[in-house]
Amino acid sequence: AELDFKMVYYNSDGNTSTMCGNGGRCIVAFAAALGVITDKAIFEAIDGIHEARIEDETVHLKMQNVSEIKKQNGYVFLDTGSPHHIQFEKNLKDLDVKKEGAAIRYSNLYGNAGSNINFVENIGSSFAMRTYERGVEDETLSCGTGATAVAVALHYLEKVAQNHVKLDVEGGKLEVTFKKTDLGYEDIYLIGPAKMVFTGEWPS
Repeated sequence: AELDFKMVYYNSDGNTSTMCGNGGRCIVAFAAALGVITDKAIFEAIDGIHEARIEDETVHLKMQNVSEIKKQNGYVFLDTGSPHHIQFEKNLKDLDVKKEGAAIRYSNLYGNAGSNINFVENIGSSFAMRTYERGVEDETLSCGTGATAVAVALHYLEKVAQNHVKLDVEGGKLEVTFKKTDLGYEDIYLIGPAKMVFTGEWPS
């Protein structure tokens, strides 16, 4: 199929990023606002081709398949277009995410490449998460590839039985759906709202 556009994403440190899930959702909404697409998109990102659709103001972004999940003592690691370390915490709201996340990100565990670090807490029937993002080198309000990784990990660890996971992130709520297959996880969608909050004009 013909591509609608290409996404090139830069982190705040000035370097190109690995896949950004929320950035992907936002660029689809932006493409619709510009009239580049209507309600469906096929675009290229650094990790390959993505499909997306818009329903109301909610963007459904198809993520790459996940075939390998590493379960270690106290944490899980997987790649959803970006590398993600996931571990469970109690009292997530009081956690110093920048300090604890940096300690793991710069540890011998991940070497020079580092990893994004996700902390998760089971709260009632839902899960809350907070993320330290490499490239930003701080906590971010929401990480789409991280939410995708957490949802898949929750199912892999049998902490959820359903293939539709809702997550509370600092910036709001995200949903992830997927299909479990013999090869791993496929048909993975990151779902959430995307609204235009600011426009400006670059001087010519």
